[in-house]
Amino acid sequence: MCAAVSRKVHITDTTLRDAHQSLIATRLRTEDMILLAREIDACGFFSAEAWGGATFDTCIRFLNDDPWDRLRALKAELTHTPIQMLLRGQNLVGYRHYSDDVVDRFVSASHKNGVDIFRIFDALNDIRNMKRSMEQVKKAGAHLQGTISYTTSPVHNTQMFIEMAKELAALDCDSICIKDMAGLIMPGAARELISGIKKAVDIKVCLHSHSTSGIAPMSYQAAIEAGVDILDTAMSPFAMGTSQPPTESVVASLTGTSRDTGIDMLKLRTVRNTCVQIREKYAGLVNPISERVDSNVLIYQLPGGMISNLVSQLQEQDALNRLDEVFAEIPRVRQDLGYPPLVTPTSQIVGTQAVLNVLVNGQRYANVTKEVKDYVRGLYGRSPAPVSEEIRKLIIGDEKPITCRPADMLEPSYERMKVEAEKAGLVKKEEDVLTYIMYPAIAPAFLKGERAPEQIPCKQPAAQPAAGAGGVPDRMEVEVDGEVFSVRIVSVGGNQVQVTQAVPQKAPRGEIAGGIRSNMQGMVLQVMVNRGAAVKKGDTLLVLEAMKMENPIHSPVDGKVTEIFVDTGDVVQNGDVLLVVQ
Repeated sequence: MCAAVSRKVHITDTTLRDAHQSLIATRLRTEDMILLAREIDACGFFSAEAWGGATFDTCIRFLNDDPWDRLRALKAELTHTPIQMLLRGQNLVGYRHYSDDVVDRFVSASHKNGVDIFRIFDALNDIRNMKRSMEQVKKAGAHLQGTISYTTSPVHNTQMFIEMAKELAALDCDSICIKDMAGLIMPGAARELISGIKKAVDIKVCLHSHSTSGIAPMSYQAAIEAGVDILDTAMSPFAMGTSQPPTESVVASLTGTSRDTGIDMLKLRTVRNTCVQIREKYAGLVNPISERVDSNVLIYQLPGGMISNLVSQLQEQDALNRLDEVFAEIPRVRQDLGYPPLVTPTSQIVGTQAVLNVLVNGQRYANVTKEVKDYVRGLYGRSPAPVSEEIRKLIIGDEKPITCRPADMLEPSYERMKVEAEKAGLVKKEEDVLTYIMYPAIAPAFLKGERAPEQIPCKQPAAQPAAGAGGVPDRMEVEVDGEVFSVRIVSVGGNQVQVTQAVPQKAPRGEIAGGIRSNMQGMVLQVMVNRGAAVKKGDTLLVLEAMKMENPIHSPVDGKVTEIFVDTGDVVQNGDVLLVVQ
């Protein structure tokens, strides 16, 4: 047992970010955060995690909610509680590396608009990918929390993580977070790692975990005994399952002990009651898969936020029945790619490839995303173990992976993309340039005001069958003024029909000679060919964005493009004919 520790435990509440990312696919809207933030501010938390992660993407992709406006609105309410954000190192809040000038401006703008604490991590624990953003946080005068992405594999161990903590401390971090994004850390491992870090360096240590496997509360108690300084928790209506342990439970368990948090349970009760009302509003988005304890996570290791998003994405592909096959494929892909910790973006990279390996003709790596190719090329950094030689050759042939810091290969891009955005009429404020740079495919429609917010699905009445079950359709096509729309039904109750998507259905679905079909639901990111173009077998015809990854559609034959049915920005369904190659 560790020696008794007498200092108080601090609490970072994650309700405004990771909790709803984990349980309702990051769909909580700013309008519902404001009153909650005001109540959270009265509690005395170390910080409120309220920005970064997937919130930025979801704001503009689904909610028509400006993430910068959200940050400023939250800052106006959180006057006593530091706002904390999750920053993906050189990836910022995106899924690829950005040039150093973009990193500098993004960190500066985030701090100026309200971020006080930056939790910076790299999906591969490659500190080279963290240094630039870390330097900018210190330059801005904000709190720098260096992060260890915790995982288990044949190539990861406690001593490796302790050495990483020492390196982070030497880089002037103000605190260190052990980010257990999949709920894998066992009580003994938590005790050993935290006590080992505390012996090696004099620095505050935070433990972040998820309750997916059911082990997190026990690991939190072990962490408390080992001297942890900060614990990540979520208010109980948004806790447990794939989210964090409950704030109220952790605070209550320490009341009257030498590690008392000093937080008033009555103030937490006020926050909890507001959370109950908000949770009821979003109940239609909560999938039982995200709420239950699932010990299989110890095998497939997906983080909480990725599980709820993966469920949502498979529903869009009409393939939720194949979830177990995807879960079984994930550890195989992870092994192939050298055991990356599964956290954004590697969780998306591995998870999406696993989906493709299962759904596309049942053939592994028959369709490989651009991100997997870039990963194998070394463009995401140094993998914990070498990529399987067989898989490397299958994906990039004889091409040699890079060994330098990936961002060293990137030319400055801020000014160039600023000009692009201004010419397109997308810039009303300085931060709009950064929004465009983060997501050049989906940001233009948002910045032009062309996106409508996704509707919140109503909760399914108990007496009604689930959408798509018992003969109730879950998708239909409707014609309005001669234009066909694809509509996905998510609930049917009495005379009410709630839809989440209504998009023009341009692509035909019937049998067409030479027709190249979409193998998944997604958005057309880029059409690479013109009508009349000659193409070779294997040429990329267009690129679909599906499950936040780029999926190239290749020509199966040599031939000529005779018809193109889609444009950039169109949403297509699985089985739609995209173009014709004769």
